[in-house]
Amino acid sequence: MLAIIGGSGLAKLPVLEVTHRQVVRTPYGDPSCALTFGHLGQQNVVFIARHGHGHSLAPHEINYRANIWALHNQGVKGILSIGSVGGIRADMGPGTLVVPDNIIDYSWGRKHTFFDGPERPVVHVDFSNPYDDGLRSRVIAAVDAAGKQAVSQGIYACTQGPRLETAAEILRLERDGADIVGMTGMPEACLAREMNLPYAHLCLVVNWAAGKGGSATVDFDPATAEAGMNDVTAVLQAMLS
Repeated sequence: MLAIIGGSGLAKLPVLEVTHRQVVRTPYGDPSCALTFGHLGQQNVVFIARHGHGHSLAPHEINYRANIWALHNQGVKGILSIGSVGGIRADMGPGTLVVPDNIIDYSWGRKHTFFDGPERPVVHVDFSNPYDDGLRSRVIAAVDAAGKQAVSQGIYACTQGPRLETAAEILRLERDGADIVGMTGMPEACLAREMNLPYAHLCLVVNWAAGKGGSATVDFDPATAEAGMNDVTAVLQAMLS
């Protein structure tokens, strides 16, 4: 069973044939919302809205540990994360789908590991390649099968939020090698790695990052974002048919 974590713009999965919803309690507190179980194509799927119902949780408020623990507890075999991002690289403008292959983490103050506390051993997970190659390949193949296009490599920069970045900060991220910028990719990916859950990211560029096309808020086009999320849904259907 594949888990899908929906981000901004994908708080619900309309194409999911829902069978039931389940509230899961975890040792780390409450997940963002109840888990939604159902069928998409020929596959069993569990869906969770990262920001909660009604988009009520800011990126720094999300209980990432509870979300990942809850999905692992339900026996999922992999996690596909959907994220809305800002474009930094010139070929990653609004409406572009990106399947990133690495991460730079600029977030702080978040619970980044399950391995903390006086009764837990110190564990250093290998995070050289944060995304699972096999799951990434499935996503890229599904993009082709759906008749869509995506940039199949890119560096995702995870900032703290909830404010958008300054133009100077985006220049710094660009110098560091980042291609797109979001606020929720970490510690989600690392926590999945600690649970030995294959994890991949399908990102939709919804605006230019600050300084790359004017104001990130002014440049946001709801119609472009909606069309992009329709592309994301088509990819999910192709992947799970």
